[in-house]
Amino acid sequence: MSLRTLPLLVLNLGGEMLYIVDQRLRVQNIAENRARKDEWTDVDKRRVMNDIIGGIFNKKFMDELFKPQDLYSRNALRVVFERLVNASIMRLNRSSMDKLYDLMTMAFKYQILLCPRPKDLLLITFNHLDTIKDFIYEAPKIVAQVDTTCRKLIDTYGSLSAGEFQLIRQTLLIFFQDIRIRVSILLKDRVQNTNGHFVLPTSGPVPWGTEVPGLIRLFNSKGEEIQRTTFISGGNYQLPYREGSFDLHGDRVIKLGTNMYSISRPMETDTSGAAKNMSSHAKENTAPNPLAKEELNLLARLMGSLDVKEPLGSEAGFRLNLFPTDEEEELAAQSRPEELMYQVINIQADKDPQRNEELARIMGEFEAAEEPRQMMSKGDDLLAMMDELEGLPS
Repeated sequence: MSLRTLPLLVLNLGGEMLYIVDQRLRVQNIAENRARKDEWTDVDKRRVMNDIIGGIFNKKFMDELFKPQDLYSRNALRVVFERLVNASIMRLNRSSMDKLYDLMTMAFKYQILLCPRPKDLLLITFNHLDTIKDFIYEAPKIVAQVDTTCRKLIDTYGSLSAGEFQLIRQTLLIFFQDIRIRVSILLKDRVQNTNGHFVLPTSGPVPWGTEVPGLIRLFNSKGEEIQRTTFISGGNYQLPYREGSFDLHGDRVIKLGTNMYSISRPMETDTSGAAKNMSSHAKENTAPNPLAKEELNLLARLMGSLDVKEPLGSEAGFRLNLFPTDEEEELAAQSRPEELMYQVINIQADKDPQRNEELARIMGEFEAAEEPRQMMSKGDDLLAMMDELEGLPS
């Protein structure tokens, strides 16, 4: 397992999250909501995107994220993204958050599988960050935060060997193993089968630094080429015209990680066929984990650098629905298979003075935002869970 995987996982999933939120904000039917308290305006949409991006790329959060560490569990990582997406006046209920997280994970899993070579995971990340900067509206400070993260990526990953990138890719594939949720946009593009498996192409550009299949070279004991034999490869392969740029700006060449929702299109998920595939993994996740307490400690520290914007004064919090109607959202919550339900992990520090002091110290270092913000508790479960873990037999 690589200790350098978490930043790539969070940044790429965060990019997919922003693509989806942007798409839903663009297709929001304002006419239906004119008489409603939660009417969306262009100013609101820009503010939501700026707030979420500012939360993701906040310096304190990035500093914690880039520290060498193991990956969090899927449940714990979902808590991080729930806090990130709530870093604005926008709110998602549980079923919409489940759908958002499903779409994020399946999109990035597909990109990992198609990645021509492990090092190109960095190019996929740069594609996400390049597109994210286009979402930022009149906020040069946030653009500078994204650029700072790009430089962190270059400094952290620029000198890694091919073997280290391969270990990162393996760590990501293990994280996404057995997640096979059907997504309509992928089904319609025929890159996903009805059983949730992806359809991998047998043609296209080969990885940079390799050759098009179809040639066998024979060498003698002195290393001299003595014979060449050609064969039919069975695919239509091409050489890439250049290597993608790993600089702050440049042509990334590969298109993985770009916004597939740039053209308005449906993005439904179907979990009915995925429950059976995930049942064994879900049972594994519910078993007591001797490292769970340490993971929760690390999670609390990471989330200490996140905040949630509360609506100010009489301002109403805006709700974003990832389903066409409220009725479909409620139906999705009722029909979601138990195996796909994410366990709710909440951050609440007031039961533990030491933890409260630590989070207060981290928040004290948090740079003041343009508008007042405050931590918002999602419940009382985290430290109760930690207390239970302390009482487990060794």
